[in-house]
Order: sequence, then structure tokens, then C-alpha cells
Amino acid sequence: MSKRLSDCRVTVVGLGLMGASLCMDLVQGHFCREVRGVAHRTETALRAFFADAVDQATTDLHAGVAGADIVILATPVRTIVSMIEELGAILWPGTIVIDMGSTKGEICAALDRLPTGIQPLGAHPMTGKEQAGFTAAEPGLYVGAPWVLTPLPRTSPAALALVTELAQAVGARPFILDAQRHDRLVAAISHLPFLLATALVHAVADTGEDDPMVWELAAGGFRDTSRVAASDTRMFMDILATNREAVLAQVDAFDAHLHELRTLLAAGNEADLAAKLTRSQQLRANWRKK
Repeated sequence: MSKRLSDCRVTVVGLGLMGASLCMDLVQGHFCREVRGVAHRTETALRAFFADAVDQATTDLHAGVAGADIVILATPVRTIVSMIEELGAILWPGTIVIDMGSTKGEICAALDRLPTGIQPLGAHPMTGKEQAGFTAAEPGLYVGAPWVLTPLPRTSPAALALVTELAQAVGARPFILDAQRHDRLVAAISHLPFLLATALVHAVADTGEDDPMVWELAAGGFRDTSRVAASDTRMFMDILATNREAVLAQVDAFDAHLHELRTLLAAGNEADLAAKLTRSQQLRANWRKK
């Protein structure tokens, strides 16, 4: 008989925004038997424990995952990939290993190299904010958020059902996608916007070199469109490096649309420019209704 979440010991490796927020939800909701946190720094482990974000906290990866039913890797993508190799030698047979990385291709390939007795499952909860670290964590972060699951051919139905139960317990909406499709879609809706926001900030900064008043005038429009440029650099370096081809394809697609807008504006073609702008307005309104 497969276990239910309420019977499981869950270890979350990485107590930053995503990992610590998940721990808080699991502990406060009493959704599982035990919640352990593994942090890189002793200070973070102590803060998590005394904040009642976890039942146990440690900086020792081996001790943290020993006997766990579910191990959740909530570190930057390339750290996840390297950690999976280390975990293969120390996990107990039957352990479910999932990640919370923003790209899935390289992670799922690494998960597939785990020993046969381990149950791997790629995952990506689509939520977060620009702040990073334990101090940014908060209960309820996952409520209403899409949570992508990327099962491998070797992932058992029982493991998939248990992780689905976990995602739903914290209020998320699980979706099942293959790794390649996931990476192509998030390149469009997450990774491209980060690059665009970064370019926007640099463009405005160039204007500010000539006239610093631009920063005094910047208001809601600039704040909203540049918001994701404040995201953690290390996190996005890992994302861009592990999803390079899909991101480049989206940059090229965006560049084509921007070039079209520039051409219409330069030619004074107001009719076609207005049609293009109206179409984008409609597309966004239709997305908001879903």
C-alpha cells in the first residue's frame, strides 16, 4: 500500500524563499508526519527551527535526508543537478526525490541517473517574488499557483499521486508536462521577461546618464515592467545557462515583433500600428479572463 502525505517524513534541502515557504505551509497545516530542513548555513538552520518553520533543521545533508520519504531540492538549478549525484549514494530505497528548479531538462536527466530504487520526479512551482533567502519566506506562497510536475518514465503512479497530494495540500494547482515542453513555455513567460526587464533598466540608465530626472519621473509603468530585473542574479544565471536554446528562441521571436513595431512607427503607419497594439491588448485581456 502506498503512503499518504500524512504518514511521510519530508526533507526540504534549501531554506530560501521557496523551500522555507513550503516548510511553513507543511508544518502549519500538519500535512505530514515530520518536516526537516537542510540549510547551507548554521544561522539559517537555527532561524528556521526557532521560527517553527521546520520540526528539525540541520546543515548536514546526509543526516537531513536519512529515512525521509520525500526529499525536495529547493536550491539553484545547477546546485540541484550536482546534489542529485551526491544523493544517489545515500538515499534509502523507495525515497521520492523532487526538485523545485525553474528549468527541467538538465534536472530530469540527472534525476534519471539516480539508482533504480529511488523514485524521481521533476517539479516546478510557478510562484515566487524578487526577494530571496529565508527572511523572504512566507506561508501561503503557493496558494493558487501552477505547480508543474514532470514525471520520468520510471516514476511510479504512487509517487506521482503523493507529490500531487503535496502540491494540492499547500494550495497549488498541479499540471503534468514533459521537461522539454515545460522549458519552452517558461522561457516565454518567465525567462524572456527577465531579460526584457534587464534590458529596459539598462536603457533607462543610459538615458539617466544624460538626464537624471528620468529617475524622478519613473512611476508605476516603469516599476511594473522592470520588477523582475530585481530577481536574484545567481538564480537567473543558472536558469539561463540550463535553458539557453529555448530562451534564445524566445528572444528571437520578441525581436521580430519589436522590429515590426519599430518599422510601423518609423513609417508612420498608424493604422497597422494601432491594429498591432489593439491585438496585444485583446490577447492580454483574454489571458486575464482565464
